[in-house]
Amino acid sequence: MDRLVFNKGGWLAAWLVVALAGLMPACHAPAARQQPAGGDAAQVAVAQPVPADSAFARLVERLSEDGGYFDTDNLISNETSYLHVLGALRERGVSGGAFIGVGPDQSFAYIAQIRPNVAFMIDIRRDNLLQHLFFKTLFTNSRNRLDYLCLLFGKQAPEELEAWNEAGIEALVHFIDEAPIDAGQQEAARVLVQEQVGHMGLALSEKDLATIGRIHDSFIAEGLDLKFTSHGRAPRFYYPNYRDLLLEKDLTGRQGAFLAREDDFQFIKTMQEEDRLVPVVGDLSGPHALAAIGQYLEEQGEHVSAFYTSNVEFYLMRRGRFDRFAENVEALPHTEKSVIIRSYFNRFTSNHPQTVSGYASTQLLQTIESLVEEHKNGGYESYWDLITKHSLELR
Repeated sequence: MDRLVFNKGGWLAAWLVVALAGLMPACHAPAARQQPAGGDAAQVAVAQPVPADSAFARLVERLSEDGGYFDTDNLISNETSYLHVLGALRERGVSGGAFIGVGPDQSFAYIAQIRPNVAFMIDIRRDNLLQHLFFKTLFTNSRNRLDYLCLLFGKQAPEELEAWNEAGIEALVHFIDEAPIDAGQQEAARVLVQEQVGHMGLALSEKDLATIGRIHDSFIAEGLDLKFTSHGRAPRFYYPNYRDLLLEKDLTGRQGAFLAREDDFQFIKTMQEEDRLVPVVGDLSGPHALAAIGQYLEEQGEHVSAFYTSNVEFYLMRRGRFDRFAENVEALPHTEKSVIIRSYFNRFTSNHPQTVSGYASTQLLQTIESLVEEHKNGGYESYWDLITKHSLELR
């Protein structure tokens, strides 16, 4: 068997068959969060395992294409408005199917609500794939939301973890803010991640492992104050920190971050453990990655329910590559309910009609079908055309 098989309506059964047949690596039980012998985590040597034959790794390799460069670290989102589409997604009944997204973990909020059968995180930067392997390691080694945050930031998890399952996100944020800094605990978290990240079947170079270590170090060093940064450009005053993103709400006043509710976290954790959240290196206007995802979905009888593009289309238009992107989108299996989720930053031209007061970014929603038809008719002559024509009302 040379690929994962996700048949519609038979996801769990397919998973059990594959696991029992021994064709996929078993999920790793959460590693004990303990200090190394002697209390010095820094003395522990991290031995990287030889990658096992893995259907997950083969699928990543099958779908990916050569990477490229973009001038941001993109460790967290800079879109304070990222949750503003959730109400409209609920009202339109966007659910199931396949989710495609870009960037780090803001897509987890969309995944938690849509509950897709499979999700693909695509980015031109290989670093983004490595960051999603890092997230996968955190999920598979965390028992609940607070455990995840403690491992992410190198904090000591409390003994009574289950008591936090019903806690609001504010309480979790407060715990992380108040938890003492412990160098030994931070190093223990680093060691655990470095030990576990190599068990997914992907061949990771020393450079890859160093990049994953740098990503983890950034979260540990900055904590909830971590912000999006660009290379060679000063950070914008309106960029949110990680705390802001976790506490954000949708337009109905409902908290929607993926760590806001335990059942949302557990859904994504299950997807990660069952290898149904797949990172891909690829250009949205490139010749292979999106086409390969589309072909794979056709094989599985699936369709795209939502495609989150952030503001990538702005750059594709500026570089004369939007037509290729639109053609790639058209080839994806989709229905009349399938949507594009995009972000618009008001500094590019002017405020969008759907901009919410106090927000520098604006989240937008459009059906894939309307995008395809407008493009066929030559209706997109500018980026402003793209973000204003056929945008669905969010409230």
